[in-house]
Amino acid sequence: MPLSLEGPEVLDAAGRQQFAESGYLVLPGLLPEALRHRLVPEVDRWVDEGLRARSIAACADPATHGPPPVLELELPAHGELLAHRPLMRALAELMGPSFVFHHLHSDRQNPGIPGKPWHHDCEPNDRADPSLLMVHALHYLGGLDRTVGSLAVLPGSHRRSVGKTALVHLGTAELPGEVVIDRLPAGTTVLLNSALFHTRRPAPGGPGRPRYFVDASYCQVGARWRPVKPFWRQMLTRARELDLDDGRWPELFAERHFTEYTGTA
Repeated sequence: MPLSLEGPEVLDAAGRQQFAESGYLVLPGLLPEALRHRLVPEVDRWVDEGLRARSIAACADPATHGPPPVLELELPAHGELLAHRPLMRALAELMGPSFVFHHLHSDRQNPGIPGKPWHHDCEPNDRADPSLLMVHALHYLGGLDRTVGSLAVLPGSHRRSVGKTALVHLGTAELPGEVVIDRLPAGTTVLLNSALFHTRRPAPGGPGRPRYFVDASYCQVGARWRPVKPFWRQMLTRARELDLDDGRWPELFAERHFTEYTGTA
């Protein structure tokens, strides 16, 4: 059955307005503790068994490397997270009842890693329609504080029609009008309009602790979106085989919403 918009709201009117105007929204505690505690060891496995490295290699050189032996969404808690009902409800309140899963990645970012320069993550669609939303859900399993670094966003920058790397030359520098997010409780999700410029800043010093991070993205239907993983069909097929949508969101893993893979830009 299709997703129903009936029922209690996850986002109030102020939250929806903030997302539309600023391009981001913080949802503390969206992930229940039980799910979060199941996700952490799966992230450890993804990193420690080399599965993340295999996935990255397959994306960088698909002609040499086949799909990884395990997909993130095949890890039980990761698969559950993709269609976590409060998350689906929040996305529906932003994009309407029809949206499609785009991609997933997770990481354990260890202390001392460098920051990630200013960028956005929005992929093009074949209608070149900027009104169609792509949304990234950034799940901070252990939260954020000064021991793991911060997320900085540039509110309103999602309205610019510029490439992903237009600000990369600025590194992680402070920019006028930015908002720094560095105090989040465990299990918080930050929803980003994927066209919003943002940067990951490293911890300011000290021993720090790992940052457990899962990032999933979704696209509003109405055009075909460019995939970023060469094995995207296998990914969607496995999601359907595992019934990750629980029969509730028929568009969530539908291949017809994507163009062919041509590499990343």
